[in-house]
Amino acid sequence: AALELCAEDYHSDQTLEDIDLLYSGATALDQDFWDTHGKKMESWQELDRTFYKLKGPLISEWHPNQYLYLDGDSNFEAIVRSCDGKSATLELARDYRTAHHNVWGITAKNREQNFAFNVLLDPEIDFVTLLGTAGTGKTLLTLAAGLTMTMEHKAYHEILMTRETIPVGEDIGFLPGTEEEKMAPWMGALMDNLELLGSRSGHTEWEQDASSNLLMNRVKIRSLNFMRGRTFLNRYLIIDEAQNLTPKQMKTLITRAGPGTKIICIGNLAQIDTPYLTATTSGLTYVVDRFKSWPHGAHITLKRGERSRLADYASDIL
Repeated sequence: AALELCAEDYHSDQTLEDIDLLYSGATALDQDFWDTHGKKMESWQELDRTFYKLKGPLISEWHPNQYLYLDGDSNFEAIVRSCDGKSATLELARDYRTAHHNVWGITAKNREQNFAFNVLLDPEIDFVTLLGTAGTGKTLLTLAAGLTMTMEHKAYHEILMTRETIPVGEDIGFLPGTEEEKMAPWMGALMDNLELLGSRSGHTEWEQDASSNLLMNRVKIRSLNFMRGRTFLNRYLIIDEAQNLTPKQMKTLITRAGPGTKIICIGNLAQIDTPYLTATTSGLTYVVDRFKSWPHGAHITLKRGERSRLADYASDIL
């Protein structure tokens, strides 16, 4: 502008024209939904789960593992298990809001968190993306579900966590120690949440310390720089701050998954720290858009902050 030169955006890397068009993973149904879709409905129960098979005009807009809910007084919440354009099979979502159905001592505080638990604890879903602003519970929900699946259900051998190492301020230089020790300063969010989850599993101080040590033996921190060529077997892989990854980096990471591995990408598109990415060119946007039609992938956008009133207000006003 200063030199009066015309500049244009580079569009070839953009997944979407506008980030508001990004798939949210959840859809509110109209109050007349059952009038238009319930005429030829089939319903059945299978292993304590309730299923519905529907036909209607909205089905062509749905994606596998999309979250559907009725606004208002109705507590109808369902997951699209399959849809072929003409008919769709829905499954009633489990309710993780009560202490009786807690996940490693954590309960869902809102509708989106409840759906996140539904897909994180589902062994049939291999790839999950969680988007949300600061304090919506992305890391806590992911770790609580990972510990439940790893320690209680023995579905995975261990939890792996990685992230792109981009500093918020000035870089403090090289860090000493092993790969895990070098990554430790970048994993403050992991440590904070593990400390909270460890305190939930013991009553006395000794029990809490023992729980924390046990949890740390099952949680490993790995650097993104050494991922190429590796294969992860029966691992629960968490990619934190995924909004800072390019589509090529995201492809490199996701193709590391071997048999029995589940990958969870968590991030906030409003907090991109690298100067070469925008919300429309981020690798996280790329995988959300590309995986939305895959039957073994799920996505949810967490909307309500649950950290504190200060964090919620700051997130809205700043």
